Amino acid sequence: MGGGVTDAPLMVNPGDLDRLMPLHLALSAEGRIISHGPTLGKVFQGRSLIGRNVFDLIRFRRPGGILTMADLVQRRGQRLQLHPHDSPDDVLRGLAVPMAAGGLLLNLSFGINVIDGTRRHGLTDADFATTDLTVELMYVVEAKSAVTTELRQLNVRLQGAKVAAEEQAMTDMLTGLRNRRAADATLVALCEARAEFSLLHMDLDYFKVVNDTLGHAAGDHVLKVVARVLEAEIRGSDTAARVGGDEFVVIMPGLVDPDRLQAISARLITSISEPMSFESAICKVSASIGMTRSVIYDHALPDQMMADADAALYASKHAGRGRAQLYSARPEQVSR
Repeated sequence: MGGGVTDAPLMVNPGDLDRLMPLHLALSAEGRIISHGPTLGKVFQGRSLIGRNVFDLIRFRRPGGILTMADLVQRRGQRLQLHPHDSPDDVLRGLAVPMAAGGLLLNLSFGINVIDGTRRHGLTDADFATTDLTVELMYVVEAKSAVTTELRQLNVRLQGAKVAAEEQAMTDMLTGLRNRRAADATLVALCEARAEFSLLHMDLDYFKVVNDTLGHAAGDHVLKVVARVLEAEIRGSDTAARVGGDEFVVIMPGLVDPDRLQAISARLITSISEPMSFESAICKVSASIGMTRSVIYDHALPDQMMADADAALYASKHAGRGRAQLYSARPEQVSR
């Protein structure tokens, strides 16, 4: 029980009063606390309140001018707003009524601040009267919180699933590189931004021989090895994509220097031409590359750049394979 009766009789048994009004405050005619509810004791952090002058502990904010017990008696039956001196965040509402033996009985509540008050003092439904609508409100708030949390988690899961689906839609499942859809989107974005970039179109030489003689599993192995070579040679800002059976595209933002393109192409062709072991067999392929640069166009267009890179690629193949061509009005060969 929060406090016991001393020098002024109460109208009900103190234990029953605690259950009916766990936030009550009983005052003697002199304004000293003779009883208080257990929940109010928690608001005051378990300090001893019995015998203390109520005005030493509590400030009455509304109505204004309540500074003495006489002032409080005059405002009995009126709505009160008050807070503990050392806890101004706890704004309590109340009503004071006279007791038969003198003094006042105040019944207090948190009002609209009940949620903050219960959290601040760690209160539960057991700290309120069973007839108090606060209990129902706490259940509603808890239910709302649970539903909100579940919806938030569901939204996170849905967002994650959406991101995963979008990533999968842009990924070549065999090699882990970007796919044609991703390459097309990147090309469109760079052309619309009028950015400077280079486009490399690469095709594997003798890949059909590997498939026909060693089987599709060997061909898949070659494609995966080529993908790792591409990832090792390009920058993090570049896009490498498998756009067909043995066709690859590399998009390189900000890189348009012919000498650097020559060096990158030479490294790719050299690495891809290395024999690849698959089970007990050796797979041998090479690569032909066609390149074009956005800076040679007044306004670069994705379809035009792909067509020009493709034309340079086939010029490489016709020139003997295992080499690269840089597209121009008169394509210039880029040696290995």
